[in-house]
Amino acid sequence: MTTLTAEAVRPATHAKVRILATADRLFYTEGVHTVGVDRIISESKVTKATFYKYYRSKDALIVVYLQGRDRLARDFLASLDTRYDTPEQRLRGVVNEISAQVIREGFHGCPFINAAAQFTDPAHPVRQAVSAHRDWYGRSIEDMFRGMGHARPGDAADDFFLARDGAFAGANLGDPIGAHTALLRAIQRVLDESGA
Repeated sequence: MTTLTAEAVRPATHAKVRILATADRLFYTEGVHTVGVDRIISESKVTKATFYKYYRSKDALIVVYLQGRDRLARDFLASLDTRYDTPEQRLRGVVNEISAQVIREGFHGCPFINAAAQFTDPAHPVRQAVSAHRDWYGRSIEDMFRGMGHARPGDAADDFFLARDGAFAGANLGDPIGAHTALLRAIQRVLDESGA
């Protein structure tokens, strides 16, 4: 009598999910322009017809990849509302997460900045996905500063993003410890302006 192994009993991961998971890994670690469709197909173990059944083009897949990253960020910020009581605590939660990311092994910068650098046309769907994320994120951070009573919450959010983007770039270029500490100093200066 034969017995079924766990591998035989477990249903195969759906092809669409495998394609997106493979693309997410490759796009983040190697860049969206560097990775070709044939490689995604090969590593996803799907056929070309299956790939194009779910994603009409590589650009469409890049947009879905960015939308997935956006969803993760939105879920993270929503989780802060349940974990922390004040806007300052939530903002510090964001900074703690960014600080942890920049020193994490395998960190390759911000997926949105990385994608934007490779798609310069603001009307391109990839750039529109990046802009939608940045607009939402910017409003969210500005709302936190506003909730803290910062006199200029829009300016504070701009300063936050300059520090965040700089930390992401610095860490990606090889100095994660310096990026981490500079981020913390810069954000503390912005918080000090609000009296936090």
